[in-house]
Amino acid sequence: MNSTEILKLLETRRTYRKFDQSRQISKEAVEDMKKAARTASSAMNRQPLRYLYVRSPQKVNEVFETTKWAGALPSELGVPREGEKPTLYVVVLSVKELQSAYTSFDEGLAVSNMTLAAWTHGVGSCIIGSADKDKLRKALEIDESLDIGCVVAFGYPVHESYIEDMKDDTKYYLDEKMNYHVPKRKICDTVKDV
Repeated sequence: MNSTEILKLLETRRTYRKFDQSRQISKEAVEDMKKAARTASSAMNRQPLRYLYVRSPQKVNEVFETTKWAGALPSELGVPREGEKPTLYVVVLSVKELQSAYTSFDEGLAVSNMTLAAWTHGVGSCIIGSADKDKLRKALEIDESLDIGCVVAFGYPVHESYIEDMKDDTKYYLDEKMNYHVPKRKICDTVKDV
């Protein structure tokens, strides 16, 4: 893969919030996601992260009920409806006794790897930082020795998601076809060469 292909992959791997709920994610995609998370860098190589793959429809629905979606949009536009919900969640956990001041960096790197691997199979994702962790812990019987980090939703998207140059602010929005537009600051506004 050359740099142009990598940059295109990064540009198109956006957040997706509506999926084809009738399509289960392929075994190959899931295996690549697992391998990608495993290869992520880890501070001091402590490897504190663990991953809970939630695939059964009943448990997927239980996780969905603990999550909050698209904070910048009205709920009727940002929350997946029946038929549009994800078919897989990955709950990112960390072993408390292995944590360091850099565990959140580990989490970001692993989730980035995982979502990129998924996207190579056409599987979109949404990283959810806002979940009721007490309900989630109970629903999935997560041991108290583990902290719950983020929850990542996966599925085959039924909409497009684009990045564009920021004009007035950074709020993402939907167009008339219900596709997402994500304003990004220009490189010259965020980078200084010295």
